[in-house]
Order: sequence, then structure tokens, then C-alpha cells
Amino acid sequence: MKFLTDEKLVIVGAAGMIGSNMAQTAMMLRLTPNLCLYDIYEPGLRGVVAEMDHCAFPEADITWTVDPAVAFKDAKYIISSGGAPRKEGMTREDLLKGNCQIAADFGDNIRKYCPDVKHVVVIFNPADVTALTALIHSGLRADQLTSLAALDSTRLQEALAAEFGVQQCKVTGARTYGGHGEAMAVFASKALIDGKPVAECGLSEEKWAEIKHATIQGGSNIIKLRGRSSFQSPAYQAVKMIEAAMGGEPFTWPAGCYVNAPELGFKNVFMAMPTVIDKTGVHYTTPEGTATELADLKASYEHLCKMRDEIVTLGIVPAVEEWTKVNANL
Repeated sequence: MKFLTDEKLVIVGAAGMIGSNMAQTAMMLRLTPNLCLYDIYEPGLRGVVAEMDHCAFPEADITWTVDPAVAFKDAKYIISSGGAPRKEGMTREDLLKGNCQIAADFGDNIRKYCPDVKHVVVIFNPADVTALTALIHSGLRADQLTSLAALDSTRLQEALAAEFGVQQCKVTGARTYGGHGEAMAVFASKALIDGKPVAECGLSEEKWAEIKHATIQGGSNIIKLRGRSSFQSPAYQAVKMIEAAMGGEPFTWPAGCYVNAPELGFKNVFMAMPTVIDKTGVHYTTPEGTATELADLKASYEHLCKMRDEIVTLGIVPAVEEWTKVNANL
């Protein structure tokens, strides 16, 4: 089986559980033989490299380094899980200051060592503002950098499938938009349960409230069950995103992307939208929903603006009106 490309893919944070799962998934999907694993924690990184070697992937050319100059050089695709993980009792937003500084350094490394990178996926929390920070610092175009948001939608899909006793793939049109956090907007008015509109399936308001809560708290529930933040699902979804950018099957779950559309009421934020990622980058359209769903999206956007303004206050990114001086593509 051929590889999708031979261009360099870098996994940042490869010593961690998400990073190591991404490395294995990328090789299992035969994305590229040219895989570079990067982390600052050398013992853990060596362990991951040994595990990958023990998998004995045919024709793999797996390299590793603790030097960002080596890791990022000639990179065409990057996925970064290089932030601190969420622990029990923490919200994604609790990670803001430390992980946004990591994101700033990450963006600087892209600008310095691989300005010709084709696509970057950021998956460490709070993903909406870490991705925004990385984009501003990197100098990349808005369509070249995305963040992981699909998990919220797949959790909603799973909850609806469980409620109606159908295979998960039989639930379509269930989506979440806005922030990847406690203020996400959950859209189900367009959902179909095995082809039947959810409004015709007898879902009570009380049960819907439970499903919506379970969706929003899906990550917290994983932490309670496993004692650590999720790693298999974000690893898989992130690799599928980069696969699409490499020219594989388009990725159609919502992705976090840079939105500056005053006509829609959204300006200068990173947020989940109806998106498609393909070889030309990420492209978004306008969310459609009920008045309540759209009001929730507006509230989520306002929450994202507050987090954006907080990283401006912290000096991690400049004021919005100064962004084009740092990144001429914005």
C-alpha cells in the first residue's frame, strides 16, 4: 500500500499520550513515511520511538529530536499536542495562560524554521485561543491552520445514537459550533436519526437537556472515567484532519478556524464552524439553526472574544488592530 505523500509530517508533543497515538495512527493510515517526532521530554520521546520501531511499519522513515530547529526544518504538515493536559476539576479555559505562551513559541518556530508549511493542526486546550495565538505568531494564512473541534460533535452524535438505539453512523447532522469549551453551542435541529428528523423522534426537553449537558461535559467525563484527559479520540480526529489537508478524503466534521466575517457578526476569533478541510485548506460556511441555537452561538462567540482579549492583556498577542503588523495574512 502506497503512502499518501512523502512530505514531512511533524508530531509536536510526541512523548505524550495524544502525540504517541497520533504517530501510530498516521503510520497506520499510511500518510507519509517521512514522520518526525518532536518533544522536549527526551526519555518519553525515546520510549515512543522504540514503540514505533517495534511496530515494524514497512518503509517507515521515523526520526525524532528534542531540537525545534531540526524538527520544524522542511516540515510541510504539523500537528501539535504540545501543551499541558487538562486534569480533573479543570476546565479547558483554566489552561489559557501557560498553553497560549506555548502556542506563541510554536507559532514563532513555524515562522522561523518552516514558513512554507502547508497545513497545521493545533489540538491543545483551550484550542480556540491556542490556535489563534499560533496563527498570529506563525505568519500563515487563515486557511492553513485549524484546531480540533470535531470531538464535541462526535460526542453529540454518540449520545443521540445511544438514546435512540441506532449505530452512531446513522445519526447525521448533529453538530456543535463556536467554542471548544464550556460555552460551546450545540446544534441538533438539523439532525437525522436513521434518516428521520430528530424533532419527529419524540425526544423530550428533559432528555435533550441531559444529552446537551453530556456533550458539553464529554471531556470531563473521560477524565473521571480514565483518570486522565482523552487521547485516543483527539489523536484520531487530528490525524484525519491532516490527512485531508494532504489530499486524502475531505474532513467534514466541524473544525476550528479563523473567522473574521463582520457580516455574520463574528470578528477576529478562532471558532468551530461548518467546515471542509481539503488539500486547498479549510473553508467554512454559515451555521444554520433555530433562533435558540443561533443565540447560543452568539453567546459562545462572546465568550471567545473575552478569552481573546485576555491573551491580549497578558501580552501574548498584540491588540487586534496590530495583528496585521505581526501577520500580514490576517
